[in-house]
Amino acid sequence: MIGIIFLVVFLALMTGIGIWGMKKTKTLGDFFLGGRSLGPWVSAVAYGTSYFSAVIFIGFAGTQGWQFGLNALWIALGNAVIGAGAAWLVLARRTRRITQNLDAMTMPEYLQERYGAKHLKPVAASIIFFFLLPYSASVFKGLGHLFEKVFGIPYDLALLIMIAFTGIYLILGGYFAIAITDFIQGIIMFAGAAIMILVLSGQGGGYFEMIRKVAENYAIHVPPANQPSTLTVISLVFMTSFGTWGLPQMTQKFYAIKNEAVIPKAAIVTTVFALMIGFAAYSTGVFAHVFFDLTTVPRTAAGGINYDLIVPTLLTAHLPELLLALIMLLVLSASMSTLSSLVLVSSSSVAIDMNPNRVNVKTGKDNSVAMMRLLSGVFIIISYFISRFQISIIVYLMSLSWGAVSGSFAAPYILSLYSKKVTKAGAYAGLLTGLGVEIALFFILGASRSPLTASIAIVVPFIVVPVVSLFTAPPDKALLDKAFQGV
Repeated sequence: MIGIIFLVVFLALMTGIGIWGMKKTKTLGDFFLGGRSLGPWVSAVAYGTSYFSAVIFIGFAGTQGWQFGLNALWIALGNAVIGAGAAWLVLARRTRRITQNLDAMTMPEYLQERYGAKHLKPVAASIIFFFLLPYSASVFKGLGHLFEKVFGIPYDLALLIMIAFTGIYLILGGYFAIAITDFIQGIIMFAGAAIMILVLSGQGGGYFEMIRKVAENYAIHVPPANQPSTLTVISLVFMTSFGTWGLPQMTQKFYAIKNEAVIPKAAIVTTVFALMIGFAAYSTGVFAHVFFDLTTVPRTAAGGINYDLIVPTLLTAHLPELLLALIMLLVLSASMSTLSSLVLVSSSSVAIDMNPNRVNVKTGKDNSVAMMRLLSGVFIIISYFISRFQISIIVYLMSLSWGAVSGSFAAPYILSLYSKKVTKAGAYAGLLTGLGVEIALFFILGASRSPLTASIAIVVPFIVVPVVSLFTAPPDKALLDKAFQGV
């Protein structure tokens, strides 16, 4: 009952923010970028909340915590230092300035304008549409199962509730509403994560005593032959940390900042936030080696370990009801912020990047905001059906999504910020190479090697892009002067 009360208050607050945000959303720039007016705290927390979703708290933390033991904590450190702090310091200033110089609002639009490649935008937009939409559906799926377990709400009804309220504040208020709700959700996440780890650590004699016990029990629970290799650990840290540098829903946060003066403070805030959330999530997964043994760890019907149930079962058994309700809001907040960012970027791939008739030729009115609202609603509904009916091809797209999107965009995007020598042909080659390598290796090596597959797909284009650029026509000087003005 406490959890349901918290849930009702939380959803009512999100709806109110959506209505308030609607009053501030007049233009496409307002809807998609919040009018480029967001300060350091809101921008930093929006980045952090988009980084972490229900996936990390439910399946990922339980899986990596049990299989990797204490090595899972390297993921948390990499996410905070590389994926959060370094991303702001390396990418934010140049991204903000060059996208403003080129009047670009989306990743596909930026790449097209930056390289002077008129067909690059629809290609990039198609990749975003086909791979980020299934990813958003996977977040919906995780939330549905969580609500079913904790609140006793049927899976189908839980999905409908999440769709309705995410749709309300996203469709009404756009990115401004997302950023403000992300800030509130971030406060809930930070507080909930801190209290959760304090309570769990206290039950085992303190954090460092828990770590000692994990080290003892891990070798018993996971024999050395079954423990992941160093290469697997490194590739997972790399994929989840550096891989975010190429994800459009993350880099969009840099477009929207008020000015470059907010960047140093935002970098610190994001790093601290990511350290707390990452270490709390993975530490909880790692603590499973203290709270469970081989006879009590959750199992599937076939007898294997049910990794998705490790963290929910642990929290349900060891947290008081009031704190458990707060943790459920933590997971809900993480998921709704990630989901809204994914839907916003996915809908922009059609409304902005694939819509040649944004301005009505008769009235001169820009229809993009209405189109964005409509498509956001449509995409949320599509996400529901993907979550509800697990079509096999969609399941494959979910597994491919991170490597496919980051592999496609990381090299063309990051190199475009620092090099004037990258050519249009080099950008095309990098985009298609990253996508092709991810798809090919995924089916050759199998889904179990997806971190390694994604890491290779991200790295290879950084070699391909410069090599192709050496042998193709140089970029237009006037275009470069415009892009790098003031950089």
